[in-house]
Amino acid sequence: MLDKVQSSDIDTLMLAMGERARLAARKLAVASTDQKNKALNAAADAILSSVATILEANALDLEAVADKGLQPSFIDRLTLNEKRVTEMAEGLRAIAALPDPVGNVIADWERPNGLKIERVRTPLGVIGVIYESRPNVTADAGALCLKAGNAVILRGGSDSLNSSQAIHRCLSAGLRAAGLPEDSIQLVAIADRAAVGALLSGLNGAVDVIVPRGGKSLVARVQTEARVPVFAHLEGLCHIYVDASADLDMAVKVVVNAKMRRTGICGAAETLLVDRAVAATHLQLILSALIEKGCEVRASEEVSAQIEGLKAASEEDWRTEYLEAIISVKLVDGIDGAIEHINTYSSNHTEAVIAEDPQVVARFFNEIDSAILLHNASTQFADGGEFGMGGEIGIATGKMHARGPVGVEQLTSFKYRVHGTGQIRP
Repeated sequence: MLDKVQSSDIDTLMLAMGERARLAARKLAVASTDQKNKALNAAADAILSSVATILEANALDLEAVADKGLQPSFIDRLTLNEKRVTEMAEGLRAIAALPDPVGNVIADWERPNGLKIERVRTPLGVIGVIYESRPNVTADAGALCLKAGNAVILRGGSDSLNSSQAIHRCLSAGLRAAGLPEDSIQLVAIADRAAVGALLSGLNGAVDVIVPRGGKSLVARVQTEARVPVFAHLEGLCHIYVDASADLDMAVKVVVNAKMRRTGICGAAETLLVDRAVAATHLQLILSALIEKGCEVRASEEVSAQIEGLKAASEEDWRTEYLEAIISVKLVDGIDGAIEHINTYSSNHTEAVIAEDPQVVARFFNEIDSAILLHNASTQFADGGEFGMGGEIGIATGKMHARGPVGVEQLTSFKYRVHGTGQIRP
């Protein structure tokens, strides 16, 4: 077993995984849509028939971290239950139901000399996915890479190793059922962090791109050490702005959901900005609703002067992704103040505006440069599944190639096919 090996053997094992992934990628690139869908549906069947086994493995992971004093948000991300495992299987079926991006003609045109040119989607090749605590990423990432015709090497956190191995066995069963190489989806079952370093090296050119999904320290390491391109998934320092034109009932409902539905996900709102013009009518009701749900409010000096009993916000709070039931709150001068604050502190992940004034919405959409912008909707919709992508590997916050939810289309590149009738260049 890979989890039994010594550190001195890790490089050799990882290089071998890279070689096998490269060979598998060649076969996947020409696999039929039916084959890939059969593998995904068979893997979903295997997950549903292995619910008890997966939950037993997850219980071992939870027991191992029980005395480590970890944040509740971390434990929530690590925890599986029957509903979450069932949703995992449903996610695989949703990905199977998506159109196959491979071979899709994105654009085509004809030149004056008669050359016919097509831009066509093609797999990236081999993808390395490095993630923390979330065992469901094993299924999501494996399935999305497979549908896009890519081989994938998955390296989850050591804290979720038992859960990830149980899920990976189901993915392998799906590949076998469809006659696809099992090396198409490989799991690094090594807790040693040296395995991450090996993967970041590119495994002698076997890995085409790295996708990190985790905290700031993980992403920072990946961006510093990676020798291959990276789809960066940075922290979700998400803002929600309540404008003077906002419907109050809507604002209360959306803000509470954006913060409290699940506090440990990257789409959870971390900072609330309220138009100073409606502080007297909106602020108390919104904050009372948050506090009633168990949220700690960290307030600017101006907010604290209007509402007693709130903890003072520091400069650091405006830069913090809490991932727990805490929100920082500030009054701003309308849309100008909201844009200024968000562009100063945002991680360029997801922001929302609650407003009825179309000019406010237009400025919010045009002047804020985050990957996802929402109008009159919760930031918790920042999710590939909610976008109709079947799932996601992560939310890319960079500006090259992929941005926002990384689904099957974002896991492809393209090539040009040029058809001629004997043309030569003079």
